[in-house]
Amino acid sequence: VLRALAGLGLGFRTPEPLARGGAPGSDEEPFMVLGRIPGEPLEPAALHDARVADAVAAQYAALLAALDRAGADARVRAVLPHAPEGRWLRFAGDVRAELFVLMSGSGRLRAERELAALDGLPHLTGAVVHGDLGAENVLWEWEHGLPRLAGVLDWDDVELGDPAEDFAAVGASYGHDFLGRVLAPGSGAESGLPARVAAIRGTFALQQALHARRDGDEEELADGLAGYR
Repeated sequence: VLRALAGLGLGFRTPEPLARGGAPGSDEEPFMVLGRIPGEPLEPAALHDARVADAVAAQYAALLAALDRAGADARVRAVLPHAPEGRWLRFAGDVRAELFVLMSGSGRLRAERELAALDGLPHLTGAVVHGDLGAENVLWEWEHGLPRLAGVLDWDDVELGDPAEDFAAVGASYGHDFLGRVLAPGSGAESGLPARVAAIRGTFALQQALHARRDGDEEELADGLAGYR
């Protein structure tokens, strides 16, 4: 997957495999050596400067457009998994089965509203979706007082799916106003995208709580359920 992404000319760097070892059946511990990408995550406070916010939003829009186009590349489609059909239906069932017992009555009502918003989401597999495009995985370098997108890390969850998931992650990292800049007219975003973004973003706390419960992470679980208790 990483080699396929590296060959696409996305306009930003992705980690490239340099060496690997530990073949199945050997006694060697499996490992992979990846090339280093310079840069650092962008702090939200940097976007208080309108020039910076505009520059970053334009680069996020270009990043997401590149991933959308990459979804049509035969090399990528041959190696990336497709988002499973019915995933949101299963997610809603898992939340009700595993998390509702930990919520107050009003918390369950809130969760039901958020889960209901997922019912109309179409099953899309046309774009490359990073799957964890939070601010910590996007690296920037500063040039002439403005940030330049250097690269994107952590492609463990990449798949062919709905680009709304990555837009929602950008909004979760930098807020609704900044997401509006990325989705602004002329960005190439299709008309139904904002509604899908809102529906998916509304489940982020539930996603966090469900993963934390399964991982036994009590701190993350409490944080995810804070608005439901």
